[in-house]
Order: sequence, then structure tokens, then C-alpha cells
Amino acid sequence: MRDVLESILDWYDGGETFGLATVVNTFRSAPRQPGAAMAVSARGEVVGSVSGGCVEGAVFEVARQAIDTGKAFFEEYGYSDDDAFAVGLTCGGIVHVFVEAVNRRTFPELPEIADSVKRHEPVAVATVTSDGPTRGARRVIWGDHTSGSLGSSGLDYAIDDDARGMLAQGRTGQRHYGAHGQRRRDEVAVFVQSFAPPPRMIVFGAIDFAAAVARVGKFLGYFVTVCDARGVFATAKRFPDADEVVVRWPHQYLDEITVDERTAICVLTHDPKFDVPLLEVALRTPAGYVGAMGSRRTHEDRAAKLRAAGVTEEQLARLHSPIGLDLHARTPEETAVSIAAELIQERWGGSGRPLTGTRGRIHGPAH
Repeated sequence: MRDVLESILDWYDGGETFGLATVVNTFRSAPRQPGAAMAVSARGEVVGSVSGGCVEGAVFEVARQAIDTGKAFFEEYGYSDDDAFAVGLTCGGIVHVFVEAVNRRTFPELPEIADSVKRHEPVAVATVTSDGPTRGARRVIWGDHTSGSLGSSGLDYAIDDDARGMLAQGRTGQRHYGAHGQRRRDEVAVFVQSFAPPPRMIVFGAIDFAAAVARVGKFLGYFVTVCDARGVFATAKRFPDADEVVVRWPHQYLDEITVDERTAICVLTHDPKFDVPLLEVALRTPAGYVGAMGSRRTHEDRAAKLRAAGVTEEQLARLHSPIGLDLHARTPEETAVSIAAELIQERWGGSGRPLTGTRGRIHGPAH
């Protein structure tokens, strides 16, 4: 829903009822992940996507039906070998889509959710998707309060606990419970959409390559920080795509902030007095990605200095250096693409090879 939030708020504020379709589960090679959304206005305007084009036409009709009837629908779409002309995903996947009518009465918490997303504050939306009298029931979970009910206090208690755990991990997905929140039961399916703060990308080194990396990082959905000790270079004007520009000694700044498994650290300083103490700190954090720019000779010299500083071989093995995939990139923009490609590969586990030379699933499982 994050991708369509701005558009649906305009409809919502105008008092409209619109259809909201959300991917709640996928199997095999479905192109969109749970949480992907498509919205249809009462006038027939469409924003967003649930399948990249395969089933949007069918979902559009269900959304119009939801607007007309006020009912919620659970639909499964997939390619059928028995009926090649059936509505389905020609890529071979299966997608479950939950479609509901939304307006001020059915979803009073939407503006507060939007405010939380804008402020990068964690919030989760839990919705009953299984068939039954509580289908469409919704509960919204913030860090310090909740709103709505899924039908029983026991179920509310269970979902509050699980949703906060999913928020901490930045995970969106389906959970199953008994009618009163019992674990390991399959009576009630609840889809939990986590609006966790975006992952952080911290780019060290206020150089032209950093501007390109900041741009592609923002495109990939990161909250981007550019940091350099030289105030004359580290300015918002030079890095318009960064969310923030910090003038600090890099290793001191990194040592003072919160870093988690979703954080990407890109060291582009090209200067041992900056990057060695910085990498010494970075490789001891839980950051999911630590990369450093430089030649292979620079890497060997840097690695020797890091070992001398007490960095272990296990920690050094986490370092992506030289940074990026082997694309023979030359310009700052091409280098930024190679770094982005490596980040995506790290996240999803791809081979980095051309798809024409591979077999099996194109879209790997979500980690």
C-alpha cells in the first residue's frame, strides 16, 4: 500500500469509496511480493500493480464489485495448463489478492497510518482475509497503541505481539490462528502489512560517485545519508537526492548511530585515514552490507591495516571490496548501478549471471 498511499489519500480526503487490492501471499514465480497494492477509484482510475500486468484486468473488475457491494473478496490467480486462455500469471506463479472497499467509514485509521509512514514511524495493519463473518476486520498496531479489533480479545492479543515482532524485522506476511488467537491453528488467516521505517544506506565520501550512489539508493527505497568530514564538499546542494548530509568524521558518526541488518554501508572515501578506522567500526556492526571502493591493490593494503587493527578474518570476509558487481563500470552512474546490483543480489541471493544462461525460477523466494 505504501506505493499507492499518496493517490488513495486524495480519494479518501475527497469522500470517495475506492477499491484496494493487496497481494497477501505468493507461490513460485509471482512477480510482486506480499504488500504490493493496486487501487481503483469510483471513476475507474487505477494506481499501483499486483502482478506487473498479468491479472490487473481481472482485479480491476473485482475492485469495482467491491466498490458497488461494500464486500471484501479473496481471489487466487495462477496459470492453468488445462485452460491456456484462463486469467492467470503466464510466468507460472500463483498470487492471492485481497480486495476491499475503502472509505472514511471503513478505514478511519488511514490518515494516521499515512502520517506514521511519512514520519518513518513503525505501524502495522492486520486484516482478516479468510472466509467468515470477520473477513475484512482490521486492527492497526503502533508502537504504543492500537485501533480496531479482529473479532476477539485473544486474537487481538496474539496479533499485537506478532505484528510488533514483524515490524522489528521489517516483514510483511500472513499468519494463521484459532478463533481466539490460538497458535498453530488454521481457522483464521490474518494478513499483516508492516510499514517499517525504510532501510538505511550510509554513503561515506562526498565525491561524484557518492552522488550517483545516493541517487540509486533513494530509487531503491533507502533512507540515504551522505557523510564526510569535509564541510566544503558535504553539502545538501551537492547531494540533492540524499535524505541527510552529515559533516562528521565517518568512524565517529558510524559509532554513534543505530545500525541494523537492513543497513547498507558504502565506503567511497578513497583515503586510508578515513576508510580504515571507518571499516574497523563498520565490520563490527550487524550491517547487512559493507562495501568499499578501491583497486585490488588498495583492498590488499586496506585489509592488512584492518588486520593490524584487530579485525578478524571472519569480519573481513563480510567486506565487499572492490565494491559492486563486475560490469566493467566506468562512470559514476555506471558504478552506482553495479553497487545497486550487488545490493539486490545480496538481498535476494541471485547469481549475478545473465538470465539467458540460467535455469529455474527467475524470482527467488523472499528472505
